[in-house]
Amino acid sequence: MGKNLKEAMKMLEDSQRRTEEENGKKLVSGDIPGPLQGRYENGCAYFHEEEREGLAKICRLAIHSRYEDFVVDGFNVLYNKKPVIYLSAAARPGLGQYLCNQLGLPFPCLCRVPCNTMFGSQHQMDVAFLEKLIKDDVERGRLPLLLVANAGTAAVGHTDKIGRLKELCEQYGIWLHVEGVNLATLALGYVSSSVLAATKCDSMTMTPGPWLGLPAVPAVTLYKHDDPALTLVAGLTSNKPADKLRALPLWLSLQYLGLDGIVERIKHACQLSQRLQESLKKVNYIKILVEDELSSPVVVFRFFRELPGSDPVFKAVPAPNMTPSAVGRERHSCDALNRWLGEQLKQLVPASGLTVMDLEADGTCVRFSPLMTAAVLGTRGEDVDQLVACIQSKLPVLSCTLQLREEFKQEVEGTAGLLYVDDPNWPGIGVVRYEHANDDKSTLKSDPEGEKIHAGLLKKLNELESDLTFKIGPEYKSMKSCLYVGMASDDIDVVELVETIAATAREIEENSRLLENMTEVVRKGIQEAQVELQKANEERLLEEGVLRQIPVVGSVLNWFSPVQPLQKGRTFNLTAGSLESTEPIYVYKAQGAGVTPPPTPSGTRTKQRLPGQKPFKRSLRGSDALSETSSVSHIEDLEKVEHLSGGPEQMTLEASSTEGHPGAPSPRHADQTEALKKGALRPEVDYPQVEGLESLR
Repeated sequence: MGKNLKEAMKMLEDSQRRTEEENGKKLVSGDIPGPLQGRYENGCAYFHEEEREGLAKICRLAIHSRYEDFVVDGFNVLYNKKPVIYLSAAARPGLGQYLCNQLGLPFPCLCRVPCNTMFGSQHQMDVAFLEKLIKDDVERGRLPLLLVANAGTAAVGHTDKIGRLKELCEQYGIWLHVEGVNLATLALGYVSSSVLAATKCDSMTMTPGPWLGLPAVPAVTLYKHDDPALTLVAGLTSNKPADKLRALPLWLSLQYLGLDGIVERIKHACQLSQRLQESLKKVNYIKILVEDELSSPVVVFRFFRELPGSDPVFKAVPAPNMTPSAVGRERHSCDALNRWLGEQLKQLVPASGLTVMDLEADGTCVRFSPLMTAAVLGTRGEDVDQLVACIQSKLPVLSCTLQLREEFKQEVEGTAGLLYVDDPNWPGIGVVRYEHANDDKSTLKSDPEGEKIHAGLLKKLNELESDLTFKIGPEYKSMKSCLYVGMASDDIDVVELVETIAATAREIEENSRLLENMTEVVRKGIQEAQVELQKANEERLLEEGVLRQIPVVGSVLNWFSPVQPLQKGRTFNLTAGSLESTEPIYVYKAQGAGVTPPPTPSGTRTKQRLPGQKPFKRSLRGSDALSETSSVSHIEDLEKVEHLSGGPEQMTLEASSTEGHPGAPSPRHADQTEALKKGALRPEVDYPQVEGLESLR
């Protein structure tokens, strides 16, 4: 293994020498070959499996460089003058904790630098505030040690102002380390000035594996330092052949791809991002969060539609005509819709590699980062076009649902028996719970009776075959069942929807209560019937006498003097809930008519719909769907048919009402009216027209 490693390293050195001779440049043996040739000069490389391991080694190198007695005195030197590591608020989560665990430093050694709040991107480090923090640490006797900047934040891909940060680090002697996905653009011909400034930093960490779609390829940390002894102590260099072997997979992969292949993959990913960004700018209600980063390979967007009286940017300060709770509720509503949008797009276009994330300032967003996924998933330009088409197809559903949410909330709050449940994680129209008569509002425990009512309500609503989707589940704050109304794809009649929910739930509760009452009545009737039958048997024994009960004597006595048997029994009337004698049945050979049963309670709202119209749709009266050129609309035809449906009866009543009045019709008209009643004479109506109108109806 050692022999093969020496041969591989010799081949790498020979390739470097040939490049030096061709270009006429004198390079140091540690120069970085490949796409970064000439941009990060006089640098060394450290290859590692864990992405954060390189930064931990750089921190050790910075500690050994700034604390000369650290090797001898150890942490006593750090105690007298505590080091400070500055991290951006937009850094990847867990980075500061990892560094403290690896270096054995307390958490107060970390300093979180906030991002811009007034000017610039909200995901870039605030340079002015950083300078103030550095001055405060120097005055307190601390040592500003290292600053971690971002060339493409982990969330939205924004790049810090690395040029200004480099000047500030040189002023206070701070080590500047840069990491981020935008470092991949250094391999392209055109690089933005903010990313190009990263070549002047002290160290940087790159992850070529995800960028190029190469599995099992280590990350690389490039650094500049002249003292090989300190780099050896920090663990950045090693004399072990196994440590040097880490670079072999990356070196072989780069040799296979070549310079053109590396540049082509990175360029393709950037083109996909630019294509999506330009397409989304033409789509309404889609907000792009990376518009100022023209060269960023990351696109972050979210659905956003400003409703009347809403805060357009969801800042901490609400609009004058909105309460803070209303702003927060609208923010949560948009977050739920964006979360639903992201999940739908991931299923429809799996090659896009989308991720859904939550940002502190902007809420839930959808991120498209082809530099990290395109090489593995094989994302193409057609996938981006399909993604834009899917977004446009989902916008009507999102807009309609967002508009109907407040109306649904007001209708539910104004309907007796319904309780509106504010669930911020539900992307549909809303959540409602029916409060039955025995509902205990003081507890949040599960309610079996409520679960039964909501289960029946779900079944009834699904049988209506509407465009809405319904589901039941426990409220996120309690264990009580609720009805979740899904997203609306068209204009929904919210009033009819809420009334149908309330009436159906009330009907289910009344039917359940009627069944329970009937069960109790039947149970009591059975007990009463048993008592009555027992009394009848006792009376029969008294009437027949004791002698007739003796086996032999009773038979002889019955032979000489037979007893006329009387058929006595009891029947239970479920309608009246009472016991009745069966004697009329045997005497008259017929059962009684009984009492007419009460009608089944039904409060469901019935609404006349046009043919093909689904439930909960708004009426088409006065809408643009009707033809403007026709002289008589479909609705007018229906009204005429309804008017003519009772024609003979109405004409008969009119004829009879004119008798005895001045100007009354002649006897001939009276005869015609009488004949009309008998069906011998029909009113003069154009029946073909009626048949045509009936067909329209």
